Amino acid sequence: MKTTKNRLDQENMDRIVADARRSRHQREQGYRDLALKLFPWVCGRCGREFEGKRLRELTVHHKDHNHDNNPPDGSNWELLCIYCHDNEHSRHLDQEWYDSGAPEGVQQPTAIDSPFANLKDLMKNKK
Repeated sequence: MKTTKNRLDQENMDRIVADARRSRHQREQGYRDLALKLFPWVCGRCGREFEGKRLRELTVHHKDHNHDNNPPDGSNWELLCIYCHDNEHSRHLDQEWYDSGAPEGVQQPTAIDSPFANLKDLMKNKK
């Protein structure tokens, strides 16, 4: 059975989350609208053009990956289609792993499984 305190805590948390989402949406709309006024509606990577309903597929990418850095001249933005935008963020995460998360001297992600680790022994047993 929920107590009054738990119910009030949950209501307070729900209000905080709703306020944060509303604030984020307003902030995003502000720089998105400005970016769409400043730049041609073309993906900066693949060159696809957007208009009409498809304009929603064009996103604002922050070059320095800081979503709070929104200079009014648009110098930290580029318009990317949703596919190029996802690719850019994946590449950024990979680069972070290589720069900070990789053990000393490791150049590529380490595999969890080595299917051919015992191949030499298996081949000897076949002879």
